[in-house]
Amino acid sequence: MGLIKAAISSVGGTLADQWKEFFYCDALSADILMIKGAKRTTNRSSNTKGNDNIISNGSGIAVADGQCMIIVEQGKVVELCAEPGEYTYNTSTEPSIFSGSLGKSILETFKTIGKRFTYGGDTGKDQRVYYFNTKEIMGNKYGTSNPIMFRTVDRNINLDMDVHVRCSGLYSYKIVDPILFYTNVCGNVADMFKRASIDEQLKGEFITALTPALGKLSSLELRPSAIPTYVNEIRNNINEVLSCDWKRLGIEVVAVTMNPPVLPEDEMEMIQQLQKAAVMRDPNMAAATLVTAQGDAMR
Repeated sequence: MGLIKAAISSVGGTLADQWKEFFYCDALSADILMIKGAKRTTNRSSNTKGNDNIISNGSGIAVADGQCMIIVEQGKVVELCAEPGEYTYNTSTEPSIFSGSLGKSILETFKTIGKRFTYGGDTGKDQRVYYFNTKEIMGNKYGTSNPIMFRTVDRNINLDMDVHVRCSGLYSYKIVDPILFYTNVCGNVADMFKRASIDEQLKGEFITALTPALGKLSSLELRPSAIPTYVNEIRNNINEVLSCDWKRLGIEVVAVTMNPPVLPEDEMEMIQQLQKAAVMRDPNMAAATLVTAQGDAMR
């Protein structure tokens, strides 16, 4: 009875999987980084009994703007498409009599029936479509719980000292290498992978990279209040620091925004006192220094 059941299952399953599939992914929200594609069926469709993890040769896969599609067969990435439009999977190892040469397709179908029989009627195969969100993932908040040492220099008041700054703001990132992201982050998920799964980890690594990124600005001899005007340099410095870790994950920082850094009251008061003293020493500096002091106070 077992052999008969295996034979019937092999024939029935193979015939059910002859239909071409059509895969489409609706718009991905910013919360979803990757989702498993599902074949599209309607009430009129006869393709309702095929295996969900079988992609017949000649099947169509639609890719929208801001998405990238990969096909994984037996756990290995075999195809990738990031160009919007319809992709036809013509190299599948699962034959279809509706694709290619009819005689060859029939021969390959009989081979598939024989192979499935050896697996007791099961497919012995796993093929999946995954869609990745390649849009910019925005609105990621960061904030330094501990102050960062920053060398501040102002030659006008003979200031050259390390101050303690707290920084906060937003950053955005995007998936730039879906294969690396799949391989090292979210491989073989059952349904979808959400950003919440890695948000805390990314934020921690971002803040860790922020310290050396700010340190590279020290040579510019900046006041703390001027730091936010160098966000592009900060972004490039952060990407340089994170180049090994985040490139391995297939992601990179796209943009950084920063609120005015916060200094301890005693350090801010010290800087203001030095500015006032400079005005007393050189009246010609009064206008420029007072404007600077007022700007720092407002920040």
